[in-house]
Amino acid sequence: MLKIAVCDDDSLIREIVRAAVERTVNAKTDFYESGEDLLSSETAYDIVFLDICFGGEGDTQKQNGMETARKYRSRSDGLIIFITALREYVFEAYDVEAFHYLTKPLDEEKLCSVIKRAAAKAEEKIVIPVLSVKANGKCLQIKTPDIYYAENDGRKVALHTKNGVVSYYEKMEALQQELGEGFYRSHRGYLVNLNEIAGYDRTSITLKCGDTVFLAKLKYNDFVAAYMDYLMK
Repeated sequence: MLKIAVCDDDSLIREIVRAAVERTVNAKTDFYESGEDLLSSETAYDIVFLDICFGGEGDTQKQNGMETARKYRSRSDGLIIFITALREYVFEAYDVEAFHYLTKPLDEEKLCSVIKRAAAKAEEKIVIPVLSVKANGKCLQIKTPDIYYAENDGRKVALHTKNGVVSYYEKMEALQQELGEGFYRSHRGYLVNLNEIAGYDRTSITLKCGDTVFLAKLKYNDFVAAYMDYLMK
């Protein structure tokens, strides 16, 4: 899932961008009212919508937005899309390798088009983690985001994926360590992809594929904390 930041002190602009993002791409969107707030975040965003002028249209405010962009660019290669009422600063946007420059009032059709193109470019830069397994004499490369959950199957582990079930010889403990963050050991026999959870109660977890797996009662509180922490990232 893409991570998008919208940094603008105008609540109407934030709402317009939020609505456009929701209509266009699958993304987690955070909102900031100042450049300082954006820079204080440790989140690595794929796309940042950034106002140039905060609080007005004078040079001081303009420098605020541009300076924010320069500082952000020094630590991130995320795509920057400027939003401003001032067309004359378009050339300064090239100094920070801005992806696009949108002028107010925002044209919603153009905004959606820019979001689609930015999302496509951002996704090209995302490296998808792969799990290498040997099953039925074949070496398979399984994209970890495609795994719904893993299940103990005797001496094997059964991976329930978006492309079917793959069983191979492995210990759940080793698989848990290899998959790492983003997966949770809900029960001694199950390891679930936190991004594929559709719902849960005190004894079970339902995945988006419709399957239900066990949740150990003693792990309930820890699971909820881990899942909430995952959703907040």
